[in-house]
Amino acid sequence: DLTSFKYSLFIDTVKKLKQWSQSAGNTLKSGTSETIRNNTENLKNVSIHVPTHLKPLNDQQFGHYLAGLIDGDGHFSSQQQLVIVFHSPYVQLAYYIKSIVGFGNIKQVKDKNAYLYIISNKDGMLRIINLINGKLRTINKFNQVINNVLSHSRYADITENLEFKINDSSDFNNHWIAGFSDADASFQIKIINRNNTPRPEIRLNFQIDQKDKNVLLSIKEIFGGNIGYRESENTYYYGSTSFGSAKKVINYFDHFHLQSSKHINYLKWRKAYILISECGFAAPTFNGNRCR
Repeated sequence: DLTSFKYSLFIDTVKKLKQWSQSAGNTLKSGTSETIRNNTENLKNVSIHVPTHLKPLNDQQFGHYLAGLIDGDGHFSSQQQLVIVFHSPYVQLAYYIKSIVGFGNIKQVKDKNAYLYIISNKDGMLRIINLINGKLRTINKFNQVINNVLSHSRYADITENLEFKINDSSDFNNHWIAGFSDADASFQIKIINRNNTPRPEIRLNFQIDQKDKNVLLSIKEIFGGNIGYRESENTYYYGSTSFGSAKKVINYFDHFHLQSSKHINYLKWRKAYILISECGFAAPTFNGNRCR
């Protein structure tokens, strides 16, 4: 689910934009791209310096991240187990989660390009519940905790003193989106050449696929963008292709960091944003790391 891009292809396209802009009098008209159409004068306050990659610093921060990861790719089974699915490129994230939680096992799925992180013992489950209490955002996963775990006689001794809550607030100033994105998001750079225009469309797309439309609506409120539906897969998808949305996405992920190898893809996506905004689409070319 990780969509990368050819960096050299992007640089070649930037160089071509210089030629096209010079032939048009050093002016690229608005309408070249959905990305370009947005105002560019306020886009340059994203730092060219990459923030130091940080992990959640405490249980509160980690709990929001873990809740996002579970909301995206986890479930609480009727066997009182927490199961989180990791595609093979992200197996190191599974080991990181296990090291922080302190419980569970990691198993490769037979004949599949995937791993499972499974917690089944009571102490491990209590650790998870304490971490994510008040932080899950999808009603489906919240109900799984109530119906498949806490309603079981195995946990009767703790439920009297435990009030398990869902997070229905509009405050996303935490690591939840980072965890949710490590589960279900991709960073895409699309270069589209059309027959009826001499210039390509360049789109920076942050995309999330999910069954739950409501949580995508909340993300849209934060970043802008659009929500679509794939009838063949019965899946909703969130996408943001405007530069205004890209800037909001960058401002979030510069503060709340991805913990899987998707972080590398995000940095490439972020670099593309900076290259485009620095060039300003007036006379763009690439010389080392700078436009001129």
